[in-house]
Amino acid sequence: MAPQAIDGTAGGGVAARLIGVSKRYGDERSGFLAIDRVDLDIRAGEFGLLMGPSGSGKTTLISILGCLIRPTAGSVEIGGIRVDPLGEGELPRVRRRWIGFVFQSFNLLGSLTAIENVEVPLHLAGVPRKERRRKALSLFDRMRLGGKERRLPADLSGGEKQRVAIARALALDPAIVLADEPTAALDTATGHEVMGFLAAYARSGRSVLAVTHDVRLEALADRVVRIEDGRILAR
Repeated sequence: MAPQAIDGTAGGGVAARLIGVSKRYGDERSGFLAIDRVDLDIRAGEFGLLMGPSGSGKTTLISILGCLIRPTAGSVEIGGIRVDPLGEGELPRVRRRWIGFVFQSFNLLGSLTAIENVEVPLHLAGVPRKERRRKALSLFDRMRLGGKERRLPADLSGGEKQRVAIARALALDPAIVLADEPTAALDTATGHEVMGFLAAYARSGRSVLAVTHDVRLEALADRVVRIEDGRILAR
């Protein structure tokens, strides 16, 4: 099944959907049920927070949404297209086309400059060199990273690294951005700034779901999804 463009209108403004999704690690007797029959819509134009105690299933849930792991049961739809049955060779293409990831530990490539890190997904997508640089420079301007283009990650502050990581996640203009504790390594002011960038991106017509423990960030969110013991408590 070839990926199709998400226009933000499929399913009445639903960018992604989990239907009866469960994820078990290990076998039925000794395994662990990380996600238990979750139904969840990720809406176009919405900045959402996913909150819950440690071990509640937050990272597993966004990993399923991001097509990094498969559910044990249930279905995953992106833009109205069911993606969980796709072959292993197709899933990386789905992720590149539709989904941007922001990680707590930044996951920048230490041997590449800041701007080269942002260009990586563009290069993998076959974008010509001049267009890659133009797009990356535009993102650097948007993230207020001017003058940092040639710095290596080791020479950047934590906030600068996270802004580079966000720029990389947005490089292909994904319909959905998934962020796993993107402010955990940052001070309060920088964390709010980073979440502000993500909120602005969502409200441009895309979708962002960010995992966080910080209740102070709830004021920025359009919706807070709470999860405990693998089950959604409130959405």
